[in-house]
Amino acid sequence: MVKNSVISVISQEEKRGSVEFQVFNFTNKIRRLTSHLELHKKDYLSQRGLKKILGKTSTTASLFGKKNRVRYKELINQLDIQETKTR
Repeated sequence: MVKNSVISVISQEEKRGSVEFQVFNFTNKIRRLTSHLELHKKDYLSQRGLKKILGKTSTTASLFGKKNRVRYKELINQLDIQETKTR
């Protein structure tokens, strides 16, 4: 599974409270909620939760991108997500 391989890479370098792990965890939640919403289109509470997680992810990732650009690029490539706009 993708989660185990990314966790092993992240946990070797950093703890589970690191920014990389937080972005990884948010990304998994986003993918899970997206697949749920494909089946249940009128689940508005899940839609609201998805929007909140998207906001947290973009904020956390953009702050991490400002702090350490190289590790940010590696994380984006590993997780196969889009680059957030830095503020």
